[in-house]
Amino acid sequence: MQLLARFILAALMTAVMVFMVTLIVTFLNLGLRSDFLRQWATAYVIAWPIAAATAFVVMPPARRATDAIMRRIGG
Repeated sequence: MQLLARFILAALMTAVMVFMVTLIVTFLNLGLRSDFLRQWATAYVIAWPIAAATAFVVMPPARRATDAIMRRIGG
């Protein structure tokens, strides 16, 4: 996969996933407080770059592992 396309895929995929996970975990941990949006936004801003960088690095070996598993199970 082209480097730019891999970056865009990692950024978009993790943006949505981190949005949902931080939203739910922040709500479960704090409830719907007056500062909920600020707390959630802080968690999102911290978590998203970490998730995006991790996905960018992990995606190629994960794709190879998936291909190997699929070959083994005959898919």
